[in-house]
Amino acid sequence: MAMKILITNDDGIFSEGLKVLYDFAKTFGEVTVVAPLKEQSGKSQSVEFRNTITVQKMLYAYETEAYAVDSTPTDCVRFGITGLNKTYDLVLSGVNHGFNLGNDILYSGTAAAAFEASARGIKAIAFSTNHTTFDSAKENIKAVYDYIVNNDLLSVNSIYNVNIPLDPKGVKITRKAGFYYVERFDLCDNGEYQQTTDFVVHHGKDFSVDVDAVMHGYISITPMTVDRTEQNAFKKLLPLNDK
Repeated sequence: MAMKILITNDDGIFSEGLKVLYDFAKTFGEVTVVAPLKEQSGKSQSVEFRNTITVQKMLYAYETEAYAVDSTPTDCVRFGITGLNKTYDLVLSGVNHGFNLGNDILYSGTAAAAFEASARGIKAIAFSTNHTTFDSAKENIKAVYDYIVNNDLLSVNSIYNVNIPLDPKGVKITRKAGFYYVERFDLCDNGEYQQTTDFVVHHGKDFSVDVDAVMHGYISITPMTVDRTEQNAFKKLLPLNDK
Protein backbone atom coordinates (compact mmCIF):
# COMPACT_ATOMS: atom_id res chain seq x y z
CA MET A 1 0.00 0.00 0.00
CA ALA A 2 1.36 3.42 -0.97
CA MET A 3 2.41 5.82 1.74
CA LYS A 4 -0.12 8.61 2.24
CA ILE A 5 1.60 11.98 2.16
CA LEU A 6 0.32 15.49 2.85
CA ILE A 7 2.45 18.28 1.41
CA THR A 8 2.26 21.97 2.19
CA ASN A 9 4.46 25.07 2.43
CA ASP A 10 4.42 28.75 3.41
CA ASP A 11 5.33 30.30 0.04
CA GLY A 12 1.96 29.54 -1.51
CA ILE A 13 0.42 26.81 -3.61
CA PHE A 14 1.82 28.19 -6.86
CA SER A 15 5.42 28.39 -5.63
CA GLU A 16 8.26 26.60 -7.38
CA GLY A 17 9.44 24.99 -4.15
CA LEU A 18 6.14 23.21 -3.61
CA LYS A 19 6.37 21.75 -7.12
CA VAL A 20 9.85 20.43 -6.32
CA LEU A 21 8.48 18.74 -3.20
CA TYR A 22 5.45 17.41 -5.06
CA ASP A 23 7.49 15.93 -7.90
CA PHE A 24 9.60 14.09 -5.35
CA ALA A 25 6.79 12.94 -3.04
CA LYS A 26 4.67 11.46 -5.82
CA THR A 27 7.48 9.04 -6.67
CA PHE A 28 6.89 7.06 -3.46
CA GLY A 29 3.48 7.97 -2.11
CA GLU A 30 -0.13 8.97 -2.62
CA VAL A 31 -0.01 12.76 -2.34
CA THR A 32 -2.56 15.29 -1.16
CA VAL A 33 -1.65 18.97 -1.60
CA VAL A 34 -2.99 21.50 0.91
CA ALA A 35 -1.12 24.78 0.73
CA PRO A 36 -1.74 28.49 1.34
CA LEU A 37 -3.45 30.44 -1.39
CA LYS A 38 -0.80 33.15 -0.99
CA GLU A 39 2.52 33.56 0.76
CA GLN A 40 2.45 33.06 4.53
CA SER A 41 6.14 33.42 5.40
CA GLY A 42 6.89 34.29 9.02
CA LYS A 43 3.44 33.29 10.26
CA SER A 44 4.88 30.60 12.54
CA GLN A 45 2.19 28.32 14.01
CA SER A 46 -0.64 30.85 13.87
CA VAL A 47 -4.22 29.84 13.09
CA GLU A 48 -7.37 31.69 12.04
CA PHE A 49 -10.17 31.44 14.60
CA ARG A 50 -12.21 34.60 14.19
CA ASN A 51 -12.78 34.75 10.44
CA THR A 52 -13.97 32.21 7.92
CA ILE A 53 -11.40 30.51 5.69
CA THR A 54 -11.77 30.20 1.94
CA VAL A 55 -10.71 26.86 0.47
CA GLN A 56 -10.44 26.33 -3.28
CA LYS A 57 -10.34 22.77 -4.57
CA MET A 58 -8.24 22.20 -7.66
CA LEU A 59 -6.06 19.72 -9.52
CA TYR A 60 -2.39 20.28 -8.76
CA ALA A 61 -0.17 19.77 -11.81
CA TYR A 62 -3.39 18.74 -13.57
CA GLU A 63 -3.35 15.38 -11.84
CA THR A 64 -3.55 15.49 -8.04
CA GLU A 65 -6.22 16.48 -5.53
CA ALA A 66 -5.26 19.84 -4.07
CA TYR A 67 -6.67 22.59 -1.89
CA ALA A 68 -5.63 26.24 -1.76
CA VAL A 69 -6.36 27.51 1.74
CA ASP A 70 -6.54 31.25 2.35
CA SER A 71 -4.79 30.95 5.70
CA THR A 72 -1.57 29.82 7.35
CA PRO A 73 0.49 26.65 6.84
CA THR A 74 -0.72 25.40 10.22
CA ASP A 75 -4.32 25.78 9.10
CA CYS A 76 -3.41 23.92 5.91
CA VAL A 77 -2.26 20.93 7.95
CA ARG A 78 -5.33 21.17 10.18
CA PHE A 79 -7.64 21.31 7.17
CA GLY A 80 -5.78 18.47 5.46
CA ILE A 81 -6.37 16.26 8.49
CA THR A 82 -9.63 17.44 10.06
CA GLY A 83 -11.31 19.26 7.19
CA LEU A 84 -10.73 16.42 4.75
CA ASN A 85 -11.05 13.72 7.41
CA LYS A 86 -7.90 12.01 6.15
CA THR A 87 -5.01 10.21 7.76
CA TYR A 88 -1.41 10.47 6.60
CA ASP A 89 1.79 8.58 7.15
CA LEU A 90 3.97 11.62 6.55
CA VAL A 91 3.74 15.40 6.19
CA LEU A 92 6.32 17.19 4.05
CA SER A 93 6.61 20.98 4.13
CA GLY A 94 8.51 23.22 1.69
CA VAL A 95 10.69 23.46 -0.18
CA ASN A 96 11.08 26.91 1.36
CA HIS A 97 12.54 29.77 -0.66
CA GLY A 98 15.44 30.56 1.67
CA PHE A 99 17.02 28.77 4.61
CA ASN A 100 15.26 28.23 7.93
CA LEU A 101 18.17 28.18 10.36
CA GLY A 102 18.72 29.07 14.00
CA ASN A 103 15.96 31.08 15.60
CA ASP A 104 14.32 31.60 12.20
CA ILE A 105 12.69 28.24 12.93
CA LEU A 106 10.61 30.00 15.59
CA TYR A 107 8.99 32.21 12.95
CA SER A 108 8.94 29.86 9.98
CA GLY A 109 5.60 28.82 8.55
CA THR A 110 7.41 25.96 6.80
CA ALA A 111 8.65 24.55 10.10
CA ALA A 112 5.33 25.32 11.81
CA ALA A 113 3.47 23.01 9.43
CA ALA A 114 5.81 20.21 10.47
CA PHE A 115 5.31 21.07 14.15
CA GLU A 116 1.54 20.91 13.71
CA ALA A 117 1.76 17.51 12.06
CA SER A 118 4.02 16.17 14.79
CA ALA A 119 1.69 17.48 17.49
CA ARG A 120 -1.02 15.38 15.86
CA GLY A 121 1.09 12.25 15.84
CA ILE A 122 2.27 12.38 12.22
CA LYS A 123 5.92 12.23 11.24
CA ALA A 124 7.05 15.36 9.42
CA ILE A 125 9.99 16.90 7.59
CA ALA A 126 10.42 20.58 6.71
CA PHE A 127 12.69 21.38 3.74
CA SER A 128 14.38 24.68 2.91
CA THR A 129 17.05 25.74 0.45
CA ASN A 130 19.09 28.71 -0.74
CA HIS A 131 16.95 31.68 -1.81
CA THR A 132 18.65 31.98 -5.21
CA THR A 133 17.63 28.70 -6.84
CA PHE A 134 15.79 25.43 -6.25
CA ASP A 135 18.25 23.46 -8.37
CA SER A 136 20.13 22.02 -5.39
CA ALA A 137 16.87 20.96 -3.73
CA LYS A 138 15.78 19.21 -6.93
CA GLU A 139 19.08 17.40 -7.20
CA ASN A 140 19.49 16.42 -3.56
CA ILE A 141 16.07 15.98 -1.96
CA LYS A 142 15.90 12.26 -2.75
CA ALA A 143 19.37 11.67 -1.31
CA VAL A 144 18.41 13.55 1.85
CA TYR A 145 15.21 11.57 2.27
CA ASP A 146 17.09 8.32 1.61
CA TYR A 147 19.58 9.33 4.31
CA ILE A 148 16.70 9.87 6.75
CA VAL A 149 15.11 6.53 5.87
CA ASN A 150 18.29 4.47 5.69
CA ASN A 151 19.43 5.73 9.09
CA ASP A 152 15.94 5.26 10.54
CA LEU A 153 15.85 8.86 11.77
CA LEU A 154 12.05 9.00 11.96
CA SER A 155 12.03 6.24 14.55
CA VAL A 156 14.38 8.31 16.73
CA ASN A 157 12.40 11.55 16.41
CA SER A 158 9.18 12.44 14.62
CA ILE A 159 10.11 15.83 13.15
CA TYR A 160 13.14 17.18 11.31
CA ASN A 161 14.18 20.50 9.83
CA VAL A 162 16.31 20.14 6.68
CA ASN A 163 18.33 22.85 4.91
CA ILE A 164 19.92 22.13 1.54
CA PRO A 165 22.73 24.50 0.41
CA LEU A 166 24.15 24.85 -3.07
CA ASP A 167 26.51 22.04 -4.12
CA PRO A 168 26.43 20.23 -0.77
CA LYS A 169 29.52 18.41 0.48
CA GLY A 170 27.58 15.96 2.63
CA VAL A 171 25.10 15.69 5.49
CA LYS A 172 25.42 16.80 9.12
CA ILE A 173 23.06 16.15 12.02
CA THR A 174 22.73 19.51 13.72
CA ARG A 175 21.19 21.51 16.53
CA LYS A 176 19.51 24.88 16.19
CA ALA A 177 21.70 27.96 16.41
CA GLY A 178 20.53 31.27 17.85
CA PHE A 179 20.12 34.50 15.90
CA TYR A 180 22.57 34.89 13.04
CA TYR A 181 21.38 38.34 12.00
CA VAL A 182 20.36 41.63 13.58
CA GLU A 183 17.06 43.31 12.86
CA ARG A 184 16.26 46.98 12.52
CA PHE A 185 13.19 49.16 11.97
CA ASP A 186 13.59 51.69 9.16
CA LEU A 187 11.34 54.75 9.25
CA CYS A 188 9.55 55.28 5.94
CA ASP A 189 8.38 58.58 4.44
CA ASN A 190 4.78 57.89 5.45
CA GLY A 191 5.70 57.52 9.11
CA GLU A 192 5.42 53.75 9.10
CA TYR A 193 8.27 51.37 9.82
CA GLN A 194 9.77 48.67 7.65
CA GLN A 195 11.44 45.83 9.55
CA THR A 196 14.59 44.55 7.87
CA THR A 197 17.53 42.38 8.85
CA ASP A 198 21.27 42.43 8.38
CA PHE A 199 22.95 39.06 8.32
CA VAL A 200 25.83 38.61 10.71
CA VAL A 201 27.28 35.21 9.87
CA HIS A 202 30.14 34.26 12.14
CA HIS A 203 31.98 31.64 10.14
CA GLY A 204 32.32 29.16 12.95
CA LYS A 205 33.19 25.57 12.19
CA ASP A 206 31.05 23.72 14.67
CA PHE A 207 29.26 21.54 12.14
CA SER A 208 26.88 20.29 14.81
CA VAL A 209 25.25 23.76 14.57
CA ASP A 210 22.86 24.28 11.67
CA VAL A 211 24.12 27.73 10.61
CA ASP A 212 27.79 26.68 10.61
CA ALA A 213 27.07 23.46 8.74
CA VAL A 214 24.98 25.08 6.01
CA MET A 215 27.28 28.09 5.55
CA HIS A 216 30.15 25.67 4.98
CA GLY A 217 28.21 23.69 2.39
CA TYR A 218 26.66 20.82 4.34
CA ILE A 219 23.05 19.69 4.34
CA SER A 220 21.71 20.25 7.83
CA ILE A 221 19.24 17.83 9.43
CA THR A 222 17.97 19.04 12.79
CA PRO A 223 15.72 16.98 15.08
CA MET A 224 13.02 19.20 16.57
CA THR A 225 10.27 18.94 19.16
CA VAL A 226 6.91 20.55 19.89
CA ASP A 227 7.46 20.11 23.63
CA ARG A 228 7.79 23.56 25.22
CA THR A 229 8.47 22.12 28.69
CA GLU A 230 12.05 22.63 29.87
CA GLN A 231 12.54 19.07 31.08
CA ASN A 232 15.62 19.69 33.26
CA ALA A 233 13.89 22.51 35.10
CA PHE A 234 10.73 20.42 35.44
CA LYS A 235 12.60 17.53 37.03
CA LYS A 236 14.45 19.89 39.37
CA LEU A 237 11.25 21.63 40.45
CA LEU A 238 8.97 18.58 40.64
CA PRO A 239 9.81 17.80 44.31
CA LEU A 240 8.10 21.07 45.22
CA ASN A 241 4.80 19.32 44.51
CA ASP A 242 5.37 17.08 47.52
CA LYS A 243 5.76 19.94 50.01
